[in-house]
Amino acid sequence: MLLFTFTKKNLTMKYSITKEEKYSLLALDEEKLDSTIAPKIKVEFVTLFQSGVQNLILDLQKVRYVDSSGLSAILVAHRLAGDASGYLVLAGLSEHVTKLINISRLDSVLNIAPSIEEAVDAIFMSELEKDLENESKE
Repeated sequence: MLLFTFTKKNLTMKYSITKEEKYSLLALDEEKLDSTIAPKIKVEFVTLFQSGVQNLILDLQKVRYVDSSGLSAILVAHRLAGDASGYLVLAGLSEHVTKLINISRLDSVLNIAPSIEEAVDAIFMSELEKDLENESKE
C-alpha cells in the first residue's frame, strides 16, 4: 500500500522516497555517491529514522560509482536501522559498487538484494522473524 512518494532535487542531490506500511524506499537518482552527496544523504537517513522509519531499502540502480564517503553514508544508514530495530537492504547494485563492497568486506555486514522486489521480500522476512522472536519470548 503506497502512502506517498516525493522527489527532492537540491543543488547537489536528486532522490525520491516512497513510504510504504512496513518500509521506506529511498531511490538515489545520481551516478555517483561520493563526498559531494554523502553528507546530504546522511542527513536524509537521520531524518527518515527520526520520523519513525524502521526498515529502509536503498535503491542504488542509477549509482555507478561509490567512494569511501559514500560507503560511510551507507554504514550510517545501516547503524540507524539497527538502532531502530529495523533492517536496511541495498538494492540494484552496479558491478563497481558490488566490487567495492566485497573488497571492503562489507558484504558480510550489509543486506544486499539484486532487485527492489527481493529487497521487499527480505524486509518482510525480517519482520516475520522479529514477530516469531517476540512470540517465543512471551
